[in-house]
Amino acid sequence: MLGVIINTLTVILGSTIGLLMKKGIPERISKAAMTAIGLCTLYIGVDGALQGENTIILILSLVFGAIAGTALDIDGRIGRLGEFIEKKTSSPSKKGTVAQGFITASLLFCIGAMTIVGSLNAGLSGDNELLITKSILDLISSCMLSCTLGIGVIFAAVFVLIYQGGLVLLASLLQNILTDTALVSEITCAGSVMIIGLGLNILGITKIKVADFLPALLFVPLFYYLIGLLPI
Repeated sequence: MLGVIINTLTVILGSTIGLLMKKGIPERISKAAMTAIGLCTLYIGVDGALQGENTIILILSLVFGAIAGTALDIDGRIGRLGEFIEKKTSSPSKKGTVAQGFITASLLFCIGAMTIVGSLNAGLSGDNELLITKSILDLISSCMLSCTLGIGVIFAAVFVLIYQGGLVLLASLLQNILTDTALVSEITCAGSVMIIGLGLNILGITKIKVADFLPALLFVPLFYYLIGLLPI
């Protein structure tokens, strides 16, 4: 869990620095920084998505994941949590800013290839190197995000701790299953496609409810093993 704790602390530190810097940064520079983050997010997503080898697994997982996530209204629930945080913090920022910052940061920090593979490595072998590397990237990202999206970003640290910590514990419990590198690649692929959607949202091109696709990560192992049973 060392890597998870370090990652959580770097998000808090980066967000705090960003909030302190916020008033001294012109709006045009903040917008340029957000565009850069959006483009980098797209790159990370595309790079991870290329690790998948079975398009059928990706399609089935995303479709069923989207159906399940929409039925459960995951995006709406996370949004309402962000709004609740906004009320409690009495933020003077524009309405929805805290919720937007919380959702965007939580998804950016928790759905990438580095999150999935890094958490699995930590749980399976105790190797925290990838999570610590990710922590450095998240330090920079959280700083820039909080400059533009405000205090909501810092609360994403709680999501990082719970989500990544859960993955590490799950990996340690399911060592025999998760040592299948092909399965890990398919999970990474599905998560990275969501990252592409998030990148498009950051750039203002789309308004995809990326959080509603999160159940797809649970469907990947199911379809992976079901398709593996077929006599193809």
